[in-house]
Amino acid sequence: MSHSSVVPFRSKQSMLERLQQSLKKPVLQAIRSIKRPTRVALAVCALMSGATFPSLSQAWEPTKAVEFIVPAGTGGGADQMARFIQTVVSKHNLMKQPMVVLNKGGGAGAEGFLMMKGSKGDPHKLVITLSNLFTTPLATDVPFNWRDLTPLQMMALDQFVLWVNAEKPYKNAKEYVAAAKAAGAGKLKMGGTGSRQEDQIITVAMEKQADVKFTYVPFKGGGEVAVQLVGKHVDSTVNNPIEAVAQWRGGKLRPLCVFDSKRMPYKAKVTDTMAWSDIPLCKESGLDVEYVMLRGIFMAPEVSADQQKFFIDLLQKVRETPEWKEFMERGAFNTTTMNGAAFTDWLGKEEARHMMLMKSAGFLAGRGK
Repeated sequence: MSHSSVVPFRSKQSMLERLQQSLKKPVLQAIRSIKRPTRVALAVCALMSGATFPSLSQAWEPTKAVEFIVPAGTGGGADQMARFIQTVVSKHNLMKQPMVVLNKGGGAGAEGFLMMKGSKGDPHKLVITLSNLFTTPLATDVPFNWRDLTPLQMMALDQFVLWVNAEKPYKNAKEYVAAAKAAGAGKLKMGGTGSRQEDQIITVAMEKQADVKFTYVPFKGGGEVAVQLVGKHVDSTVNNPIEAVAQWRGGKLRPLCVFDSKRMPYKAKVTDTMAWSDIPLCKESGLDVEYVMLRGIFMAPEVSADQQKFFIDLLQKVRETPEWKEFMERGAFNTTTMNGAAFTDWLGKEEARHMMLMKSAGFLAGRGK
């Protein structure tokens, strides 16, 4: 080698410094672990050849189909939201791999939750949750707790509305409660999803608040509940808005009140005469009962931070689409969202609240029907 082709040591240092400035932190850490003479030689070779270093830390993404578990039946609020998310992800090509929705509603959702609990470290499974995240283990002693999963994202909170068949004469909750009292204990039927779950919790709260007694009739999902009310097989339901909006729009059902502390904000007309915001609060009719439900996404236990980040980012992209905003209004959702420590803290408080509600209703495992 001629003298003119030799790179002085100081020049080698300068080249190394220039290279370091252009590399990301993970690459720098890898390079710094190499002994100095070899490191300098690598830097010189890279600069003289015009080569570039590949990233040593690729962002994680799914390598196969992602299973989206619904711990409830088809047609209900959780099922509708999961399938809507699936549609948005596919339409906007937000993920390279497909998303497959699977209903695992056996045992009031225990089937789906235990499946997730047993999928330790598997980043290719998601589960959408509702209140059975808390109520099912409390009511059945199934070996599951929300802490067995990885909390990912609260997507929204869901409302509950007291519905009756549109052909019935009741125009508000006060009239319906009066009719229930006049009919006698257990004469009117309240339809709901599952036993010892949120629909029956609300029903018991209504009974205690208004000193009435319904016969509670459980069904597999909110879609079936709405159909049963249209068919007059039950006298009322406490379905979520999205589970009954089609029948309301079609003139088959009538909303009497919403179980929340403030009216829903959506002012666009759903029927010729009413918007969601026109539905009064139940407490405006003397029925002081409030209840909202989680619509959240969880991953399996022991997944990595990178794997969690992928899906948090994915769900953020979903929430930014115009389709999601329209879906929120169509289902009259409370659009509160959160993740991280705030979500975990909220879950702990909500679990404690459900413990009190379940105890008050006599629904805790081994403590009555």
